[in-house]
Amino acid sequence: MIRKIGILTSGGDSPGMNAAIRAVTRCALGNGIEVYGIQDGYRGLVEDRMRPFKKGDVSDILSRGGTILGSARLPEFKDEAVQDKACAILKQREIDALVVIGGDGSYRGAKSLTDKGINCIGLPGTIDNDIPGTDQTIGFDTALHTVVEAVDKLRDTSSSHHRCSVVEVMGNHCGDLAVYSGLSCGAEIVVSPETGYDEEDILDRLRYLDNLGKNHAIVVISEKICDVEALARKISASTGFSGRATVLGHIQRGGSPTPNDRVLASLMGEKAVDLLVAGVGGHCVGIKENEIVSFAIDEALAMPKSSRKHLYRLFDRLV
Repeated sequence: MIRKIGILTSGGDSPGMNAAIRAVTRCALGNGIEVYGIQDGYRGLVEDRMRPFKKGDVSDILSRGGTILGSARLPEFKDEAVQDKACAILKQREIDALVVIGGDGSYRGAKSLTDKGINCIGLPGTIDNDIPGTDQTIGFDTALHTVVEAVDKLRDTSSSHHRCSVVEVMGNHCGDLAVYSGLSCGAEIVVSPETGYDEEDILDRLRYLDNLGKNHAIVVISEKICDVEALARKISASTGFSGRATVLGHIQRGGSPTPNDRVLASLMGEKAVDLLVAGVGGHCVGIKENEIVSFAIDEALAMPKSSRKHLYRLFDRLV
């Protein structure tokens, strides 16, 4: 029987994490389970920095971005000795289970603790939408809205100056933010890990658009693909457009979560508690075909990421 659970957020923050914290806390308390909030992810766990949560501790956080628990990366958590220390702290505090909100690295930590006797459930918290086992991650929808708002504003100024705006978006090695925002904003070109990078093709397409009389162009490009400042300079030198680069950066991680992210996080938080009450550990929660589901963490991480070929095909037809 579960008597106490801990909750932590790990890795990069994402809007909606607080909604998940709130849902886990209130659903657990409603089941008569004590809840401990752990500060700064796995680092706070091994440093024994945690406090009990009551219902009021998670009031008024539903609409807040970031995470009230704080987050930190701890590469050393891969070491078995560090994991053993975390388990000893949890057992000393009589905490039976843990909810971990974060990315795939956070999932692996949760799986390791489960193997050592602490049942853990992972929730997918990342703006990148790059976690297998779920169609959407907590924070992706909010980040997408942020990107769309920024690109819409860039289009206004670009069309006034015959410019091509090269907009770098986040996503790690996943192009979802790029293709979803490209479709949403009517971008002329999307470059992502899925499309590959062909600089001469980009320049050829921009020259073609310039010859058609377009007075602006938007290129949305995923991070870690190229130097966008250098690409913008080549656009200025090789096409009729004046190239300008904009790196949106960590602004994409902030802001109040959208209603979709608040609801998704709440549903996933509820599912996490239900799984732990049922004695399930080593699972991660996801949404598949609009249904909240769970998979064993190893199974989920081995799943191929859902293909976005239909979105790229649609984008090409709409340009």
